[in-house]
Amino acid sequence: MRIALFITCLADALFPDVGKATVQLLERLGHEVDFPAAQTCCGQMHINTGYQPEALPLVRHFVETFEPYEAIVAPSGSCVGSVRHQHAMVARGQGDEGLARRAEAVAERTYELSELLIDVLGVDDPHRVTYHPTCHSLRMLRVGEKPLRLLRNVRGMTLLELPAADQCCGFGGTFAIKNAETSTAMLADKMRNVLDTGAEALTAGDSSCLMHIGGGLSRLRSGTKTVHLAEILASTDAPAPKRASAGGAGVPAPGAQEFSSSRHTPAATGGSPA
Repeated sequence: MRIALFITCLADALFPDVGKATVQLLERLGHEVDFPAAQTCCGQMHINTGYQPEALPLVRHFVETFEPYEAIVAPSGSCVGSVRHQHAMVARGQGDEGLARRAEAVAERTYELSELLIDVLGVDDPHRVTYHPTCHSLRMLRVGEKPLRLLRNVRGMTLLELPAADQCCGFGGTFAIKNAETSTAMLADKMRNVLDTGAEALTAGDSSCLMHIGGGLSRLRSGTKTVHLAEILASTDAPAPKRASAGGAGVPAPGAQEFSSSRHTPAATGGSPA
C-alpha cells in the first residue's frame, strides 16, 4: 500500500524521531511511505481558536496535497481528529460545498497510527510500559483498545494499567496557555497516576501530550521517561526491507535498530522524548 505520512507541526519541529520511527515501522511491514513535501499545518489551532476563515486555505491545501494517496497516516490523534471532524465542517461553513465533499473523501482515508495498523493493515503484533490514551484518540477518533492490543504483544515489556487513564493530562494546546492553573492541576493528577504504576516509561499516540507530561515528570526528577507509540513499535529484531528511503521524504533509510528481549531497552526506557 502507498501511504502518505502527515507529520504534524509538532513532530516536524520538535520530535522528528517520531516521524522517522513511523516510516521505519511501515517500511518494515512492507509498505511504500511517501512524505509529501508540500504539506503544511492542518489548521487545527486556527479552527479551535475561532479563525475558521483563516483555516480554509489550510484545509484546501491539505486536501490537494493528500488526495492522491490510498491512505494517510499521522502519529497524532489530535491532528487526525481535526482532519476527520473539522475540515469538511470548515469548508461547508465557508460556503465551499465542493471542497467539503473532497475533504470528507480524504478524511475517510486519514488514520491515526494505531488505527492504520489494526484496522487497515491488520497488524496485531509489531511491540509493552503504561499507556495514556490521549483525549482526541479516545473521545473523537475512538481508537479504543487498538494501541493496547499492539503494546500487549511487544516482546520483553510489561504493559501496566494506568489508573484513571481516560482523564485528560491538561495540555489541550491553547488550553494549557489560557487556563494554566487548571492545566497544571490536571497534569499533577496525571503524573501521580503514572508514578503510581511504577512504570519506567509512559507512552501515548500524541507527542503534544507526551511533551506536557514528560516536562512535568522531568521537573520532578522522577526518572520516568516518555516515548511515542511509533518509536516502541518501530523497535524490532527484524530489519526493514532493503529499499530506498521514503519517497520524497528526505528521511534517511532507517537503521536496523534492535528491540532487546530485556525490558530495559532504549525504547522501553524512553531513550529520548517522543
